[in-house]
Amino acid sequence: MSPEPPLLVVEDLVKRFGGFRALDGVSFHLAPGEVLGLVGPNGSGKTTCINVISGLYPPDGGRVSYLGHSIGGVASHVLARRGINRTFQSPKPFLSLTVRENVLVAATYGNAGVAPDLDALLASVELDTLADRPAGELNSAQQKTLDLARALATSPRVLLVDELAAGLNPAELGRMADRLRALAAGGMALLVVEHLMGFIDRVTDRVVVMNAGHEFFEGTLAAAIKDPEVIRVFLGGAHG
Repeated sequence: MSPEPPLLVVEDLVKRFGGFRALDGVSFHLAPGEVLGLVGPNGSGKTTCINVISGLYPPDGGRVSYLGHSIGGVASHVLARRGINRTFQSPKPFLSLTVRENVLVAATYGNAGVAPDLDALLASVELDTLADRPAGELNSAQQKTLDLARALATSPRVLLVDELAAGLNPAELGRMADRLRALAAGGMALLVVEHLMGFIDRVTDRVVVMNAGHEFFEGTLAAAIKDPEVIRVFLGGAHG
């Protein structure tokens, strides 16, 4: 059986801020049921890449394609209804609304298809016992989980995950890793930006390593950590 065609294709992506090229020719693809890690030093362009794919920034060059159609510059709310959504490094829920109401807003306004069962969704991310609590009363880890639930409420086919593991304790990290792998097992494609290599090792099928707006390695994490250039640019910088 031939592999499924990619859901998302990024080709020679460029993003400039003034004279600075935050992205300078980045290319990769993402298939259904795959978890791709985007890793690299701070400032390498990982979050900028997610911001362009998700419609927060328009690209200045190259192409982003979803289901064979160019989506560069399409607004985030439109992409959510087409099947692309994301989490954020710093979640910003509606603090005065309850957990359930936050997820209901996402399901109502960001879903072009049949909205999921909210009770089942909240239970799947372990927020069911907090469903009636105002989001402003949640701790940082719970707010990150709520951010994930809001993204999942739009029934995405492609989920962009930006440092979701940061601030989680070891038990929470394990549960979150299992959660992301379960989403992939159901056919969702995930692009995961993360600094925690143990988490990346547990959730990803392969990684793209970036530096200074370029991608310079693509393969498994096991192969990446043996690559001399990865060691010099990324691992060496992280541990030196």
